[in-house]
Amino acid sequence: MITAMFRTPQVILFSDDLPRIVGFYKRLGFTETFRVPEEGEPIHVDLVLDDYKIGIASGESSRMDHGLSPVTEGQRAAIILWTDDTAAAYADLVANGAPPLAGPHRWLDRLLIAWTADPDGNPVQLVQSL
Repeated sequence: MITAMFRTPQVILFSDDLPRIVGFYKRLGFTETFRVPEEGEPIHVDLVLDDYKIGIASGESSRMDHGLSPVTEGQRAAIILWTDDTAAAYADLVANGAPPLAGPHRWLDRLLIAWTADPDGNPVQLVQSL
């Protein structure tokens, strides 16, 4: 067993266009809680929706500052958003330019789910309990 003490987990997505992807998540209701630098073009932004926290980090900064080799496009992580109306949320996102990946459909006989994507291609799953 690992004995280190951990606190609230957070997912970090890597992007080459932080303003674009941060804007996408803000339109979904996320609120910005942290930005580096505080002024100008950001290299890292944290966003929160209820208790769900995600970070967006610059791919270039992650390579230069930390020696990582991040993938900044494609289906490398999925963001799951619970909603009371999957069909309406899906229609709204697609009407506003999000690519449709899979329309609303029943899954496990107790959920209605749909898939779209953020501007960098990360799948966004919309989930509703039936």
